Amino acid sequence: MRAALLAALADGAGGDAGRRAVEELAASVGRDAWVSVEELAEAAGEPAWRDAVRQWGDRLAELLAEDPSAAAAVARAMERNAPGSTAAWYEGDHLDFRGGVFLREVVGVQIVIQQGVSAVPETPFHLPPRRIGFCGRKAELAALEEALTPVGPRSVRLPLVAAVSGLGGIGKTALAVEAAYRAYDSGFFPGGVLFVDLHGYDPAPLSADQALHSVLRALGIGPEDIPATADERSALYRSVLAERARSRKAVLIVADNASAPGQVRPLLPGDAPHRVLVTSRNRLPHMEARLIAMGELSPLEAYELLELALRLAHPNDTRIADEADAAERLASLCGHLPLAVQIAAAMLTVNQGRSVAELVYELADSHDRLEHLTYGDRSVRAVFDLSYRRLPGEQARLLRLLALAPGPEVSDEVVAALVGAEQPPTQELDALRDTHLVERGSGRTRWRLHDLVREFAAGMAVRDPVLREEGDAARERVLDFYCQRADAADDWVRAVPGNPDPERFATREQAFAWLDGEHAGLVAAVGWAREGRFTRQAVRLAQYLGQYLAQRRHFDDEIAVAETAWETADLHGEGTGNLATFFGCALLEVGRAEEAIQMHTRARDLFHTRGDFHGEAVAWTNLGAALGEADRRVAALHAHTRAAELFSALGDLRSEAAAYTNIGVTVQEFGHHEAAIKAHTLARVIFQAIGDRRSEAGALTNLSIGLREVGRVDEAIELCRKSLEMRRESDDFYGEARTLSNLALAHEAAHHHTEARSAYLQSADAYTRANAPTEAAEARARAEAISADGSPTDKPTPASPPAHKPASAQPSPPPPGAPGTAEP
Repeated sequence: MRAALLAALADGAGGDAGRRAVEELAASVGRDAWVSVEELAEAAGEPAWRDAVRQWGDRLAELLAEDPSAAAAVARAMERNAPGSTAAWYEGDHLDFRGGVFLREVVGVQIVIQQGVSAVPETPFHLPPRRIGFCGRKAELAALEEALTPVGPRSVRLPLVAAVSGLGGIGKTALAVEAAYRAYDSGFFPGGVLFVDLHGYDPAPLSADQALHSVLRALGIGPEDIPATADERSALYRSVLAERARSRKAVLIVADNASAPGQVRPLLPGDAPHRVLVTSRNRLPHMEARLIAMGELSPLEAYELLELALRLAHPNDTRIADEADAAERLASLCGHLPLAVQIAAAMLTVNQGRSVAELVYELADSHDRLEHLTYGDRSVRAVFDLSYRRLPGEQARLLRLLALAPGPEVSDEVVAALVGAEQPPTQELDALRDTHLVERGSGRTRWRLHDLVREFAAGMAVRDPVLREEGDAARERVLDFYCQRADAADDWVRAVPGNPDPERFATREQAFAWLDGEHAGLVAAVGWAREGRFTRQAVRLAQYLGQYLAQRRHFDDEIAVAETAWETADLHGEGTGNLATFFGCALLEVGRAEEAIQMHTRARDLFHTRGDFHGEAVAWTNLGAALGEADRRVAALHAHTRAAELFSALGDLRSEAAAYTNIGVTVQEFGHHEAAIKAHTLARVIFQAIGDRRSEAGALTNLSIGLREVGRVDEAIELCRKSLEMRRESDDFYGEARTLSNLALAHEAAHHHTEARSAYLQSADAYTRANAPTEAAEARARAEAISADGSPTDKPTPASPPAHKPASAQPSPPPPGAPGTAEP
């Protein structure tokens, strides 16, 4: 018995008859007529008065059924004075049919009478209130509207079932309720709307018997007429719906929170025009249903949900608009998950003095975001936990391990490494995908977790030593796998045309494709070096990535990987010349020349102390490049000359030729063009002799610059064309772009304006492919300075691109276990 119902009657919502009903109830339970409704409701719940209350309920039900307007007034008064009192709710969205409590409709509004009492509604309407703050989901609503429209194309028979699935907290119920309201308002279901919460993820889900009992009562079947068995109830249910279909009164059945098809099948009507709308955390592919999967909100939708939630509570609250950047960050920290966003909004609503930025800081700084994303009885962790606890053991283990994978998504190969198997556990992955705990990534063989699911699953091992060891062992397997594959790919990255092809990976393209696909995971795995257990393997992995990151011009990742490798290895007393060189090269790539000079000087000294003359020569090369970048050209020339001497003494022709190239670039900067031509010619001859066409292409481009400077323009153009052919053999986009820029300059010097414009535009395209947007923009600007007919315009001519900088050189990673490496 609800006090809200008695209060509505006592206040006159049901007229004089309603007031008399309250007095009659008081007499029936031995109370005075002026007793408070709270005390009267409490007395009515005492077992001693059960029969008297039931008889009173029968009389009240008859009274309200005779006067629908009075019943509607009662229900409205209940909801107005005690919001939510017209139904028993589950998490604010679901009607609760368990424990014998049932709900029925009179003129479209829910009222609770008592256990065991009902009236036959003409048009039942059991939807909970639609969410006032509902926003977004246009695509999903459109799909549901199409699925629920009673008349579709004649050639297409619409499915009876529309199944909305998605992660817990994603907003499935809110979407289903909104869609059902729209369908009802559009006149699609004149027979009414039934709503039943199946409690599929509760410890005691609603059984088929209970669900059928509830909907039969809602359809007006008295308890004495409901059969005992599920099969008989199902047959009666379909018969009642068939009778409504003959009266052209289509009914929509909303089955919320189903965990398996078996919960829903008893609720399927015999045929059209009725429809069933199901929500579930699982995909339900075996129900011949229109499947609609829900993902997280878009950043804009999450932002709008935050703003709407705050303004609903306090219309003058402008914190979201005032702190737009912080609000976007807050939505991101909530994973754009509606439940999390609503919890964050509630925390802001209850404390109007709290800024959005303060809440963002608390969430970002927290070691346990899920702990913060709890408000009242709403908890993201609790929602996820319901799904997790239903998983079989192997699926639960797989989810925990997937949460530890590096990078935003993970490939089948890495999944296999995580679980310690030769092949990925396909069945378990598909099962987790069906529960929306795992999603497809950027391709069919890649997987991802929602940010908050990842945090939930990773946190399962925090307080359990056994699960923690399970996770650490899985991460070691991933590092071993990454090191093996990255080592093989690095052989191709460093491969020189003319030499035997590396044995692993079939082609250079395959090696780069693997590195590109695993790029984010590889970089993230290097970050594990900060944990002592993984330091040596992660540092080794970092060295395999250096040349790849430099060639792909991922300079931010290069500096992060190199810095992590150097600092963690040095902290453990294992800093090497190779790591110092790697870090120094990365510093130079991002323009930190003075720091690069210090690091290359340290590398040179480390190599010299160990008697590693080749490493020392490489360090002199890199030191010269850093000194040149810092405009210390005399010192740079000395460094490159010293490197050439050491490489010559060691008989390393390729490195000696590279040193001559760097000498040529440096003297070119002094204006000694003839000396530069001589150095570049010598470098070109050596590269040609050893069959290194890629390096020869660079020497040709550099030689063309010197020839252009002394007026030998035709020769410069010819050399650029030869260089371009060689660049394109190895997909060296950045080198191709530089050559094209110098070809354009040579054409300009020869007054070939049309050819110059074309070369600049081609250069811009190549720079774009090489991930060099700044250089691409400069090349386009130079092209625009030349008119379409090839003649110069009155636009200012951009500065000429600089000649090739002295090249730095990263040493090859030493093999595992080599002296002085980070390996044990």
